[in-house]
Amino acid sequence: MQHSAAQDPVDPSGLAHTHARPAHWLATATATAAVVALAGLLQPGPAGATGAPAAPRPAPAPEAATVDFPLECRGGPHKIAKRASGDLDGDGNPETVAVVHCEAGSGTPPSGVYVLTRGKGTGTPARVVATLVEPEAGKSVAELHVRDGAVHATLLGYSSLDVPMCCPDEKEQVSWNWQGGAFVRVARAEARSA
Repeated sequence: MQHSAAQDPVDPSGLAHTHARPAHWLATATATAAVVALAGLLQPGPAGATGAPAAPRPAPAPEAATVDFPLECRGGPHKIAKRASGDLDGDGNPETVAVVHCEAGSGTPPSGVYVLTRGKGTGTPARVVATLVEPEAGKSVAELHVRDGAVHATLLGYSSLDVPMCCPDEKEQVSWNWQGGAFVRVARAEARSA
């Protein structure tokens, strides 16, 4: 049998490429590693990523417990009876509305309704930026909600000084909206006796 010029004397079949040498494996491994590394660099970012910076998240609502309320309790403690939060002025950050009254042994103490905003610096406590109901008005607050950028409340009051403090006999539905740099009060229903 005579070998053709194309045949390898070690491999009479002529298929020299089927016998890999170590240099062949090293070249193949290097090329594969380069392709994998390049593919890793060209991968898209996480799902939904557009390359644009994320919009800043709104700050949390101010904490009412840290506020110094303009409420005179004659040395006694005050109580935060109700609170609600929402963006009232349209700046994208929530405000807190707090109903606060002096602690009383009995009866229904009058409440103040205050709007709080975050402190101006990092770590500074929240502060009162508006008083919606003065405690001197003699009202208590049965319900409080922040909805659609407005404060909604049910105020209870007294028709005369003869009405016992335990039992308010007037009820009023009111709202406050931020307009022209101030809170404007709107009666949602006429005051009526309970």
